[in-house]
Amino acid sequence: MTQAFASEESEESAESAAMSPEAAAAAASSCSREFRADPHPVYAALRESAPVCPMSPPHGVETYLITRYDDARAALADPRLSKDMYGALDAYHRIFGDSSIALDDNMLFSDPPKHTRLRRIVGSTFTPKRVESLRARVQEITDELLDACPTTEPVNLLPEFCFPLPLQVICELLGVPEHERKQAQEWSATVAQTGFGPEARAKLEIAEGNLRDYLIDLCARKRDEPDAGLLSALVRAQDEEGALTDHELVSTAWVLLFAGHKSTAYQIGNAVYHLLSRPDQKELALRDARAMNAAIEEIFRFETSVENSTFRHAKEDVVIRDTLIPKGSLVQISITGANRDPEMFTAPNELDVRRPNVQATHLAFGYGPHYCIGAPLARLEMQLALGTLFARHPRMTLAVAPEEARWMTVPFPAFRGLAELPVVLDPS
Repeated sequence: MTQAFASEESEESAESAAMSPEAAAAAASSCSREFRADPHPVYAALRESAPVCPMSPPHGVETYLITRYDDARAALADPRLSKDMYGALDAYHRIFGDSSIALDDNMLFSDPPKHTRLRRIVGSTFTPKRVESLRARVQEITDELLDACPTTEPVNLLPEFCFPLPLQVICELLGVPEHERKQAQEWSATVAQTGFGPEARAKLEIAEGNLRDYLIDLCARKRDEPDAGLLSALVRAQDEEGALTDHELVSTAWVLLFAGHKSTAYQIGNAVYHLLSRPDQKELALRDARAMNAAIEEIFRFETSVENSTFRHAKEDVVIRDTLIPKGSLVQISITGANRDPEMFTAPNELDVRRPNVQATHLAFGYGPHYCIGAPLARLEMQLALGTLFARHPRMTLAVAPEEARWMTVPFPAFRGLAELPVVLDPS
């Protein structure tokens, strides 16, 4: 790996790199509808001309975007780039508003030692053994959802399969009652919609308030009537060890619910779309379970659903390559840009399900202390979802031409995914 980060001594004399006209144009287009349809040329231009690029996204807070692989990997683990947004409250308030703070007191938005403590607590209950014990139930949910899908007429797999599968799994893992899941999902969907106007902010605040109140009530019920779910285990950790504050308990429940289904849902859709768009790669992936697992890792690299990292802020002046990121500035890492860096991956814009060593190198689950704790569950769900879907419907086709697929148009997003995924499971 190149030494992308300059030494502390060189930071004082560093200046922000002049942006080329090509990079300026790329940065300006990053919130356009055309960019949302295909962001990869923009990230390629930024990697070439402005790998650490100051952006002016719709939320109005200038944010430095990192797009090269080596820089991204280093930034994801750099303690000078803090995840604790309480250290950047002015910027946080301008982007998300005051109401979001009640749901963001968790390991995703914290630094050591707090992050270490919260991750240890969650990790002690969200274990690989617990995840593996879900295999039979994940398979059962997968089969039930596919049984309900029409087979000879077009069906939109996103609402019928891609989203319900990980949502039901994470709700069962947490212990969310079945009759309450739809409402929790609707509130979560509102929170996920990136909008910065007054109307969007008002809807966001209502949804966040409803989620907060619901999770407070749910935690109280788990204290009175505990079950085998993960949320009851967290409540026990709070009561027996005093290991979590009330805010941390509710916020941890929220981040597990949200992160536990959104990214996987979009990733299942991305995988289905790209395999159906490339019959040769689909045939290679369908040879056996090992080939499918390798294809899943390549699709994590090729079209990850987590387009950009969550926000970080510079605790001090930081130099990446020849660009100074001043103290207090917001930073995001482009996972999508990094995963197609030609300096790291040969022919990065080609989907190659036989690409070697990709699981150990792609950044879809992050890197360093904040590596996704839910990666084993996401992989299990992807393997069973795709393996079952293609085994049951090997002749499945897209119901539209690949170039006509509609991608989400939310500007400056956290997620990269389709707006719809119309397929015919068993074409005549």
